[in-house]
Amino acid sequence: MNLSYFVSKRIRQPQGDSFSSIIHKIAIASIAIGLAAAIVSFLIMQGFQSGVKNRIYSFSNHLLVTKYTMSNAVEEQPFDFQIPLYKDPSQFGFVTHVQEFSHKAGLIKTDDEVLGIVFKGVGKSFNISQFKESLLEGEFIHFNDSSYSNDVLLSRVIADKINAKTGDNIVVHFFQNPPRFRRLRVSGIYETNLSDYFDSKVIIGDIGLVQRLNDWTPNQAGGLEVQIDLNSFNAFQLWRVDFSDYLSRIKEGIIDNPEESNKFFGTIGAILDYKFDFDKVAMEESAYQIGESIDYDLHLETVREKFYNVFEWLDLIKRQVKILLIVILVVVCVNMISVILILVMERTPMVGILKAMGAQDRFIRSVFLYNGMSLIVKGLLWGNAVGLGLCLLQDKFKLISLNPHDYYMEYVPIQWNWGTIIILNLIVFFTVLLVLLLPTRFITRINPIQAIKFD
Repeated sequence: MNLSYFVSKRIRQPQGDSFSSIIHKIAIASIAIGLAAAIVSFLIMQGFQSGVKNRIYSFSNHLLVTKYTMSNAVEEQPFDFQIPLYKDPSQFGFVTHVQEFSHKAGLIKTDDEVLGIVFKGVGKSFNISQFKESLLEGEFIHFNDSSYSNDVLLSRVIADKINAKTGDNIVVHFFQNPPRFRRLRVSGIYETNLSDYFDSKVIIGDIGLVQRLNDWTPNQAGGLEVQIDLNSFNAFQLWRVDFSDYLSRIKEGIIDNPEESNKFFGTIGAILDYKFDFDKVAMEESAYQIGESIDYDLHLETVREKFYNVFEWLDLIKRQVKILLIVILVVVCVNMISVILILVMERTPMVGILKAMGAQDRFIRSVFLYNGMSLIVKGLLWGNAVGLGLCLLQDKFKLISLNPHDYYMEYVPIQWNWGTIIILNLIVFFTVLLVLLLPTRFITRINPIQAIKFD
């Protein structure tokens, strides 16, 4: 048996309510609370990001193909959407679905309210299964083979403003010359909680109505939405290509740190600022491959570019959670340094006796390292139990609710990611274990004679 481990095991069990027993409990509690807080924070953060992203993807998908134009108008320029990407999306292994769409500005007029809206026309290719999560009431549009459908979906926000419910008829006035209006039936109510981007302005109807109003042919649309399978990309390959491109841009001077006058330190700072976002890089790579196959007069953009503010906000949340993890690690490490120092001082006579018997500093340090490692493991076990338990309760019973208009969802979301949980455990374990090397260096300064007399 390892002698240092044996000695550590013998001194590991403090008696009763002794001072060392209290110190052990404080150390275990600090690690457990820190890890539990980190687990809860990261699972909530990932659940929040996933929830917001999925709502955006269900409404706009990952990539948007439109006619290239210099105008910023709501309505798009029409083009023939029967392109190879639409006819045979399987030619791109990462494309799972392609659907046409078009927008047209208008007004909903009632006896008491006039509300500006954007009519989003969709066709039979619309991915209804992906949108079902946002459909609160009623049913989706019933498309006609001979003509366009009069069914529309209103958001909960718009329906409340005009006091409409499923089955009601509404009158929509469309902006064009001459102005036209249509009487449409509310077939359902949807809610994404992304009020600033969808719920407060967008109603969904048949693209055939837009084609009729704009005198377009059945093969013309304002754009295509492309859904891709992000998991079809290899994360390591994407990182390697993206990081290589990032280094090339640093070398060419495209990326630089303006606050650093020294070129060497500026380059190091720029490299340290590199951040890899798998979803972003995967969408950019898919956009590049698709862009090589479409006509030059078509414009392709990712949903991140279209809703830049939302994704920047999500990235900011990620940075805040990472800062929280750093704070937690600092607090836990400081606590563990204090605990080990106290334990060393409490065992000073033992250290003196071991040194007098010929034990080397390395041997004595390993005794306390094993002791600290035992505390870390116990803290990790309790931390996982508390953190995962709290997440399980929230996931099953939705105990903590949110204001959906402010947070885009009705309750605190949890996304189970065992890879993240394992990484957090490893980070806490090895960081605290590495820090424990600092207080154990105090052992080398202990004089055996003075230690044996120490009381």
